[in-house]
Amino acid sequence: MQVFGLVGNPVGHSLSPPMHEVAYEALGMDARYVTFEPDPDSLADAVRGADALGITGLNVTIPFKQEMLELVDPDPLAARIGAVNTVDFSSDGDVPTGYNTDAGGARRALERHDVALDGAAAVVVGAGGAGRAVAFALADAGATVHVANRTESTATELADAVAETESVANDAVTAGGLDSLAPTVPDADVLVNATSVGMESDETPVPAELLHANLAVMDAVYSPLETRLLRDATQAGATTVDGAWMLLYQGVEAFEHWTGRDPPVDKMNTALRSRL
Repeated sequence: MQVFGLVGNPVGHSLSPPMHEVAYEALGMDARYVTFEPDPDSLADAVRGADALGITGLNVTIPFKQEMLELVDPDPLAARIGAVNTVDFSSDGDVPTGYNTDAGGARRALERHDVALDGAAAVVVGAGGAGRAVAFALADAGATVHVANRTESTATELADAVAETESVANDAVTAGGLDSLAPTVPDADVLVNATSVGMESDETPVPAELLHANLAVMDAVYSPLETRLLRDATQAGATTVDGAWMLLYQGVEAFEHWTGRDPPVDKMNTALRSRL
């Protein structure tokens, strides 16, 4: 039996187990997906233990994504983003391989809704872990990216990191504080909220009057599924993409890395949404 899992602290709220296990069942795999909650200072021991026990792969969540980077051989994208959320123990090297599937999850969630990214003008709100993954994903897909963050220096650091990519022009990535939303969102094609605003309160990081019908709006928050930002976007006539799509596709990409197989995406989506 293959064992996959999620390492984080806490992980009791995770929706990954039902999403992955329905895929194993659909494909006739003898596999299980379990959660692990090591002490915050015991990640290295946990990774060595997982490897010794023959675990095939791990997803990684808060607070371990950045620390995991030092314990694996990261692929180029994960190294650029500075965080790992998927670990594959099946590689031939002395250490497992690390990936960041949050970036691919964001890109594929937008593509699922027919949002064109090549040549698009995109605004990313937030420069934390999710914001970093989204900014790299959009720039790699050919979009120009503006990062707006409460702490402007953090946004500038992220913009500079994305601009170091050979395929990204220096002027294709800009940054500013939250006050930069007013001049950028009205002319944008894509808007992504990569903050937690709207998760625990009926708030939005973007004033409703800035939204418009030619905009595609994705919110990384998936609980609730319909945040105030998405409600405002719907009223403005914009295309909306809820956070469960990004959660789904980061899991889909992790499954592909671990197994080399095509997962049953629709079944995974149904299992995920049944828990929300």
